[in-house]
Amino acid sequence: MNSRLPAYDALLRWLHGVTGIMLLLSLHGYAQAPDGGVAPSKDKDEEIFLRVMQSAAKKNLAARPIAAVVAAVGLSFQGTPYVAHTLEMPGEECLVVNLRELDCTTFMENALVLARCVKMGKRNFEDYKKGLQFVRYRGGVLNGYSSRLHYFTDWAADNEVKKVVRDISKDLGGKPAGKTINFMSTHPTSYRQLSTPEAVKEIIGWEEALTKRGFWYIPRSRLGRILGKLRDGDIIGITTSKEGLDVSHTGLIVVQDGIRKFLHAPLSGGNVQLTEGSFAKYVEGNASMTGIVVVRPREP
Repeated sequence: MNSRLPAYDALLRWLHGVTGIMLLLSLHGYAQAPDGGVAPSKDKDEEIFLRVMQSAAKKNLAARPIAAVVAAVGLSFQGTPYVAHTLEMPGEECLVVNLRELDCTTFMENALVLARCVKMGKRNFEDYKKGLQFVRYRGGVLNGYSSRLHYFTDWAADNEVKKVVRDISKDLGGKPAGKTINFMSTHPTSYRQLSTPEAVKEIIGWEEALTKRGFWYIPRSRLGRILGKLRDGDIIGITTSKEGLDVSHTGLIVVQDGIRKFLHAPLSGGNVQLTEGSFAKYVEGNASMTGIVVVRPREP
């Protein structure tokens, strides 16, 4: 998977083919990173980080619940360009920092990490990068490509163990998905990092563990019953009918005038945006969306 969840970007390539434009987008503005290190970030990234922290201080966001801070931070990124594959740097796996260009996963992930910085009083850019690694990688440890949490439900489970979030899908009346997760290992040619049998075997191990653990989701037919229970800043993973995948899109719930809307970075929209109508209408308009996984941020 890549900056979105690598599995999902591969699905896009599989559906649409890799075009020269997508390749340029995936490489735009980046140099090779040191092996296992941190990808060089542009000065603009630190400027954006500082702007978010300054705005949060003015609004006293630290005094608000973490989920409300996630929503407020997420809203500040409206209009940020959608760019896929930003985590796919040349060379070995490294921590990529890019607040200038986002996809659905890096948007959600950065909104959460920045909100945690606000709540914990972390105003240093290095603290933000440590927080990003902690959330993005298994156990918070960057140890090669397979240590990145490629599937959303794996990301949710690992961050629940780290006490960053809580998966409330079961509590909301969800049901077991009972799905085999194997998209990455069954499409290895879609991933530069899966060019060897050893690399594929490692991913298979994590996929098998994810399949065995399973996950709970709320079917789209039940969405209307639980919509009112969703809160500002809830993290949403939209489940898919695509074989081998758990979730195909992610975003945040934002409540405005009593309406649960969806704040996300869609490929089709070209930037981070808030739905005009309700989240339920958004899901109803997409036949391949089978339901949702709901993950709620925990106070740090």
